[in-house]
Amino acid sequence: MAMDRVPDVPVARTYGRLVRMAGLTMEAVGCRLSTGQRCMVETDQGDYIEAEVVGFDRNASVLMPIRHATGLRPGSRVLPLHGDSKISVGYGMLGRVFNGLGEPLDEKGAFTQEHRINLQGESINPLKRLPISRQLDVGVRAINGMLSVGKGQRMGLFAGSGVGKSVLLGMMTRNTTAEITVVGLIGERGREVREFIEHSLGEDGMKHAVVIASPADDPPLMRLRASVLCHRIAEYFRDQGHDVLLLMDSLTRYAQAQREIALAVGEPPATKGYPPSVFSLLPQLVERAGNGATERGSITAFYTVLSEGDDQQDPIADAARAILDGHIVLNRELAEQGHYPAIDIEQSISRAMPQVVSPEQLSQAQRVKQLYSRYRQVQDLISLGGYHPGQDHQLDLAVQSYPMICQFLQQKMNEKVTLEDSQMQLLQLSGGQF
Repeated sequence: MAMDRVPDVPVARTYGRLVRMAGLTMEAVGCRLSTGQRCMVETDQGDYIEAEVVGFDRNASVLMPIRHATGLRPGSRVLPLHGDSKISVGYGMLGRVFNGLGEPLDEKGAFTQEHRINLQGESINPLKRLPISRQLDVGVRAINGMLSVGKGQRMGLFAGSGVGKSVLLGMMTRNTTAEITVVGLIGERGREVREFIEHSLGEDGMKHAVVIASPADDPPLMRLRASVLCHRIAEYFRDQGHDVLLLMDSLTRYAQAQREIALAVGEPPATKGYPPSVFSLLPQLVERAGNGATERGSITAFYTVLSEGDDQQDPIADAARAILDGHIVLNRELAEQGHYPAIDIEQSISRAMPQVVSPEQLSQAQRVKQLYSRYRQVQDLISLGGYHPGQDHQLDLAVQSYPMICQFLQQKMNEKVTLEDSQMQLLQLSGGQF
């Protein structure tokens, strides 16, 4: 019958009302809302602002807007939205820049959707996730040779401000052998978004990249959503069988956005002003990266972690080290000496390196690291003239090798060094003299 083919149409729509707005949060009554549910709040101009339920207080639901909220008043209508959040994904995203809602920012026209998927994807059973066994070429000699990264590994890039982390991310994006790159620029200065795209990524880097940008002036909920979005896009391409390089700058801004939300809804601060929910959400986010349950496809992720004042004991930096598969530390002293990329191989480590490189390369890298560390320990003594050759063979070898090691670790911004070249140059560096 024709009536059987007519979909169910609701006979009424339930609206709530705003009763309070303080700081970043709004309170609504009159409708049943659950945490995480989306709703639309009507403004005086008749427009709607999307908000999300982040908590409740007795009968009042606590909302937080995804965009900047203006034109609201007591009694503004609140319309609940039902169903999961959906995002549009597809190969048409390559070379494009989007905000945290998946809307284009690059003025290249609307994105023609190919697939619609849930923003919150299902997690993979850890017993079905494939182990890390294949090395990924990132085009940076110091990483390929000394801190080898496997496909599906999650690395932290620990750096203070102004030590070259954006340049290093751009080098990896342009030079990697990963088929697709997803870049999340979360909570950075607005001007840096365009600078990173034009100068660090460049035209070649953008061809196979998707950029999700949510600068510092976005509301905290938008920054959180952008962080989840870049992971979900990377998961989509991984599930299509591609090796994906995910670069998120930065994990610290993601934690700070969650801190703003948690403090606004009344959660008490715990460690240096960070509420407990921050340390709960960090592993939930980074666990989305990695290998999938099939042989094809992987997400290799690099998360930048801002070390305020170059403090490596910052609570976010400490938590990130515990949940990631290794960390690369950028040293301000090296940057001030003109040593780029300013990777401190003494403090850096790749936990998956033994599984993806040969025993010979692992032994060579460890030997180079030992000699580099030995020289750095007595560098001040050498400068003061307290070093006398011939008294310590290992120290003599470290002094002789230090200039060659530094040359090996340095690389020009536009220079690409393949995995094979990195291994060959590491072998030449060791060359049996160690």
